[in-house]
Amino acid sequence: MVSQREKEGCADEICDIRAVDADRVQRAKTILPTENETGRLAETFKIMGDPTRIKILMALSGEELCVCDLSALLGISESATSHQLRLLRTLRLVRNRKEGKMVYYALDDEHIFDLIQQGLIHVRE
Repeated sequence: MVSQREKEGCADEICDIRAVDADRVQRAKTILPTENETGRLAETFKIMGDPTRIKILMALSGEELCVCDLSALLGISESATSHQLRLLRTLRLVRNRKEGKMVYYALDDEHIFDLIQQGLIHVRE
């Protein structure tokens, strides 16, 4: 006779018995971020989860660009580009600086590019 779990295709995904290893659980707890950090990290990945924003971040990894440059590169309106940059700036993924009448954007720090590079390595494997 086939169990309900086997019918649902999860027989290999759930332990056959329930046994908590307190030592393993305690070790795992020591590496968990705080609730605040977890929320901020999830929000960062959520914002980075958009193809247009990934392209913006990749473009900015090479050099500073203004909204006009990014708009031309991505083939989207300056308004749409500006909106995406505002979201990225809110989470401190990009920063801006004004030079005369121009506003240039760049990655806020190298960690952002590292995150994207690690993701690309994973996708390409």
